[in-house]
Amino acid sequence: MSKTMDVSTKKKDAGLHNSLVYVVQHWQLYVFFLLPALALTIIFRYIPMGGVLIAFERYNPIRGILGSEWVGFKHFQRFLSSPDFLRYLANTLKLSVFGMLWGFPVPILLAFLLNRIESKGIKKKIQLVLYMPNFISVIVLCGIVRIFLSVTGPVNLMLGSQINFMTMPQAWRTIYIASGIWQGAGWGSIIYTAALSNASTELKEAAVIDGANIFQQIKAVEWPAIKSTVIIQFIMQAGNIMSIGFEKAYALQTDLNLASSEIIATYVYKKGLLDGDYSFSTAVGLFNTVINVILLIAVNKIVAKMNDGQGL
Repeated sequence: MSKTMDVSTKKKDAGLHNSLVYVVQHWQLYVFFLLPALALTIIFRYIPMGGVLIAFERYNPIRGILGSEWVGFKHFQRFLSSPDFLRYLANTLKLSVFGMLWGFPVPILLAFLLNRIESKGIKKKIQLVLYMPNFISVIVLCGIVRIFLSVTGPVNLMLGSQINFMTMPQAWRTIYIASGIWQGAGWGSIIYTAALSNASTELKEAAVIDGANIFQQIKAVEWPAIKSTVIIQFIMQAGNIMSIGFEKAYALQTDLNLASSEIIATYVYKKGLLDGDYSFSTAVGLFNTVINVILLIAVNKIVAKMNDGQGL
């Protein structure tokens, strides 16, 4: 037995050595293929990180980043001491947390339901219908939402009312989250549907023979197949709680629903591009990113403790 293990170990070492020799001999080929990707990553990912210095300066476009006056944490103090800071933070957290609580389970449930469909033709047609909303642009989606919820829209015609839902702060958050679930749930179910393909058909057949119902089959056979995928997706979404794009929120925003729709992302856009306060908007964006990183690390550690040490 020990001789067999020694032979296999020697074969692995020899294979690794041969691979290293091949790489060394043909290093020009690897450089040729890897250099463009590395150059693009450095130019468009790492070099722009130097712009973070703007958050600590009184940025002057003429003087540039290196020539502008250094002010330290002044812009951060200005944002944190702002009377609207808590409102922006609360709106952002509510939108993200409620969106995750309501939206995260939907793709998983869809994957379970799709997995129960035995006819491949019917399954493909249903998947096509579910995936289509994902290919609608955000602006077009917001336009559809505005038309449907307008005073003369289909929703008011069915209810026999004349309510302008887009001007109601208490309804805006529900509109945002519901439209997001409708658009992304089908597409989000793809990864879980793929993971369910790893579920053992033998175990499923055995569970059926033993008289297990649908819920027991899911619990005993299908859920273990996607558990790790669900955990990873949950950690990633929880770590991006503060990363809400401004496009959809800004497109659905009106002067009358600002109490709910003004989030950190739209505030950064308005202060940076509309008001030209580049340093302050960069500081707010950096604050948002730091909170995201802290949340990602915290959620990963919490989930790892609850899942026998398995996290990202």
